[in-house]
Amino acid sequence: MRQSGRRPDQLREISIETNVNKFAEGSCLIKLGDTHVICTASVEDRLPGWLRDKGQGWITAEYGMLPRSTGERTNREASRGKQGGRTLEIQRLIGRSLRAAVDLDQLNELQIRVDCDVIQADGGTRTASVTGGFVALYEACKHLKESGKIANIPINQMVAAISCGFYNKQAYLDLDYLEDSNADSDTNFVMTENNEIIEIQGTAEKAPLSQEDLYALIKLAQQGIREITVFQRKILGV
Repeated sequence: MRQSGRRPDQLREISIETNVNKFAEGSCLIKLGDTHVICTASVEDRLPGWLRDKGQGWITAEYGMLPRSTGERTNREASRGKQGGRTLEIQRLIGRSLRAAVDLDQLNELQIRVDCDVIQADGGTRTASVTGGFVALYEACKHLKESGKIANIPINQMVAAISCGFYNKQAYLDLDYLEDSNADSDTNFVMTENNEIIEIQGTAEKAPLSQEDLYALIKLAQQGIREITVFQRKILGV
């Protein structure tokens, strides 16, 4: 039994509240245990220069942690004049993950910018951002269809992300901060609801992963993603 009382294969309690921002075309507040992230999806009628006149849209993402999202206050990156390497890496992950879920040709040269702002962090902020960012993105696409700007919602499958890792030689699903910071190895998975892998990010912190260990984590991730995507469908009503 974990310190939190969860089984090794048990997700933290998850909640997703949509329409938390009256201005954004899509928005949600996702809570995965004590990790809370606000996600907004904003539609823009401008594209990166290299995409102009190519007949497709684009999805991009930005990520940030509020100063008191952790145990001690951290300075805003804007006050330092640049984003850190971790921030850039995570927002690129979110963008890649969400683009994999969308038929960009159906976006009619529109760009959707997904902002993920961590208001409280207890491990898994990037995976919660992908999962919540997808919900906000879906809501924005629904808004575009209802307003007649696109013909169809260009998303065929739910997409979510989850972390798995070995802690005290036991494979765990959905690591919180205590587990993540002491894990022997930890891996982030982005998958579709049909178990198709979009991205895997894995690191051996204390001991290398065997092939059998990796397969065990994949199996755990597939279970977690199935549970999350069922929940996403319920929240989105699809």
